[in-house]
Amino acid sequence: MRLLAGTGSNLGAATERSLTLLRVFLLASALIVAIGGVVLSSILTRALSDQAIVDSRASVAQYVDGVLRTALVRDGRLKVTGHIPARLRDELRRNRALVTVKVWRPDGVLAWTNRAQRRIGRRFELDGDLAAAIRNGQTAGHIDELSADEDRVERGLGFDHLLEVYTPIFSDHGRGVLGAYEIYADPNGLEHTLASRRHLIWAAVAGVLLALWAGLALLVRGASITLRRQTRQLHDRSRALIESYERLEKSSLEAIESLNATVEAEDPDTAGHSLRVQRVALALGEQLGLNAQQLDALRFGSLFHDIGKIAVPDGILVKPAKLDYWEYSEMKRHSGEGARIVGKFGRLRSAVPIIRHHHERWDGQGYPDGLSCSAIPLEAAIVGLADAWDAMTTDRPYHRALSIDEAVAEVRRGRGTQFAPVVWTHSSRPQLTVAASWASTSPPYSSASSRQ
Repeated sequence: MRLLAGTGSNLGAATERSLTLLRVFLLASALIVAIGGVVLSSILTRALSDQAIVDSRASVAQYVDGVLRTALVRDGRLKVTGHIPARLRDELRRNRALVTVKVWRPDGVLAWTNRAQRRIGRRFELDGDLAAAIRNGQTAGHIDELSADEDRVERGLGFDHLLEVYTPIFSDHGRGVLGAYEIYADPNGLEHTLASRRHLIWAAVAGVLLALWAGLALLVRGASITLRRQTRQLHDRSRALIESYERLEKSSLEAIESLNATVEAEDPDTAGHSLRVQRVALALGEQLGLNAQQLDALRFGSLFHDIGKIAVPDGILVKPAKLDYWEYSEMKRHSGEGARIVGKFGRLRSAVPIIRHHHERWDGQGYPDGLSCSAIPLEAAIVGLADAWDAMTTDRPYHRALSIDEAVAEVRRGRGTQFAPVVWTHSSRPQLTVAASWASTSPPYSSASSRQ
């Protein structure tokens, strides 16, 4: 019953733990999606920027080469000149993104430039991407901040950063590098394009991942609703099962009580014996400080301690004379039979050791198992004393009921031999005398109820 009663609370706690885990999962997934979105968007925008710069530098380099090659390349060599046809200069001006164009020979001589033309024909030290373009024949380009000295002319035009492109000039027949273009272009158009595309990428990635997370949230919400509904159903079923178990338990107790009443009905003189034993046993149990579970077991063990007598022949139960050896052996079977009968009922299982061992003796001379000393369950020892007390203080065909003082003296003499010492103390006398006044209003007992 306690297991069933705790099922509802355990089920509710398990459900709350599951729902908490779902919420944690949902929050964790949101964090993962957010981090994944940032990483993915960063990778895509970086790839887009790199590709856009590659395309821009290729476009700028191709355009400049198409305009200037015919004017600067002669007989497979790059000539140094300060004069470019006006048509070609106008062509360069039409491309408003172009800021500065420099044409370099491999030996570091500036062959031509559209800015500060006084530098044409002078030799400079080649380094960085410009030197790499001439040496390796590979185009390089990137958006970079302008330096204070080298890019003084461009800074004077109001620029703080430009698209810098370094591309080799190949001979007409591809037999070698004739020099290199150093091109500075205004990156504003490219940056605006990149910004718009970057925003588009971030919005698209955010929208897709948000949609995926929303779908996941809907799944988690559906799972939570389903879990709550199933929990309610299980709770209702558990409650119905508990109610059914309670009805079954009640029916079982009624059945065992009816069986116990049948035992006492075999001899009208035994009526009330089990109830008196129960009353005395519970009084002793409370005095000894038994806990609630022990008292519950004692309540049923004392009430049904003689239920096994249902298996004893009626002739032995109601025999007015003293039982012979074989009859007594048959009578001793009742404690084991009672334990077997009661053991079939789950609610009474804790009472089984009490019923089986209430006739054990402290000195080991009892039955059915000959237990001694502390091997005897305390509750069984209590019922054994209560049973003996009731037998001594009620009238029997072969002896009169003992007075309280006489019964107390008998119990004191049996302490440490028949009765457990812990069960009988000086303070136990008031608890035992309760049965005497109550027994005086109860029907007398036959000899059958006194046969131990």
